[in-house]
Amino acid sequence: MQQHTISVLVNDQPGVLTRVATLFGQRGFNIDSITVGGSEEKGLSRMIISTGGDDQQIHQLMKQLHKLIDVISVTNLSENPYVSRELAVIKVSASPSQLAELNGIVEPFRAAIVDVGPTSLIVQVTGDTEKIDALLVLLQNYGVLELTRTGSVAMARSIVPATAAAMV
Repeated sequence: MQQHTISVLVNDQPGVLTRVATLFGQRGFNIDSITVGGSEEKGLSRMIISTGGDDQQIHQLMKQLHKLIDVISVTNLSENPYVSRELAVIKVSASPSQLAELNGIVEPFRAAIVDVGPTSLIVQVTGDTEKIDALLVLLQNYGVLELTRTGSVAMARSIVPATAAAMV
């Protein structure tokens, strides 16, 4: 089963998220991650949904999404190059004496220690899923006390004509 990232532009109205999530459940799709927020146009929100399925199943799901009230457009971002990022905030068990050691671990990931307490610290990291997973593996040795992750936020890359790409 392939992973797909779908962008759904919707009217910013109560109940839209419920209708979209219900459609996924009724069609037997699991929502691996979902983020919803404002868009470039007032009154519209954009949902970024990650789910699994083959191309035919996703195509059928997109047709069903188009039929929902308040859905303006549906795009399968996975069909073309796109940029995707997540945010994770991780509370790690650590003493103040381990601060330098942990800073050395998080720095290559361009993560930041955003809070330090007597028995723990909080790390903030952004990036793709694989980057966050790799940092979590390293932090497990210290003891991950709490983890909060956003879903993926994504956007199609700009299409660059072949002549312009050759100049870069």
